[in-house]
Amino acid sequence: MTKTQKPSILITGFAPFDGEQLNPSWQAVSELEGEHIGGSVIHTKELPCEFGTSLKELHQAIDKYAPQLVLCVGQAGGRADISIERVAINVNDARIPDNAGKQPVDTPVIAGAPSAYFTNLPIKRMLLALQQAQIPASISNTAGTYVCNHVMYGLMHLINQHDTLVKGGFVHIPYLPSQALNHANAPSMSLETVVSALRVIITCAMQDKQDVKIAAGTTH
Repeated sequence: MTKTQKPSILITGFAPFDGEQLNPSWQAVSELEGEHIGGSVIHTKELPCEFGTSLKELHQAIDKYAPQLVLCVGQAGGRADISIERVAINVNDARIPDNAGKQPVDTPVIAGAPSAYFTNLPIKRMLLALQQAQIPASISNTAGTYVCNHVMYGLMHLINQHDTLVKGGFVHIPYLPSQALNHANAPSMSLETVVSALRVIITCAMQDKQDVKIAAGTTH
């Protein structure tokens, strides 16, 4: 990754998967294309829901835009709030095949790399900012073992190996109401609220302030 004269932000979402007609992550992320936050322009990218290919396309977008911040967003059907991910682990364990038909089980995201990486985003400060905006949010300690974790781990590996000045992380969002209609008792969040949440998160990340120390863990 190289420095760019025009400060930029890269936000990614995913293509639909597992029979869904849309993916709320891309629906929300695409709304932010071309916006300016913190003096930087936002570029967006839809990633395929595929192991390997998703990381390849993420790396290409990072090379193209040389962003100061990379925020990847994914669908977490069943979750009720904005989930700010704390950690990614070096394992692929797919419950279902990806969109290319691949279903890796107990394989590393990157062979020989560390077991896990933590995000370098100010996640507690983001949590407080979302709560102050009256948007349901929490800190998540698992990004799963599917393509979302795959992408988060690959992103943080790239940052840790090549450019620690770049900020990177991952956020999971709930179903949209139109999706939840097809999933009994599943929680949902409006597109407008998700987009507002992403703006809050990006603004907080670009402020370049130290994170705060507040209790936001879980007992299980």
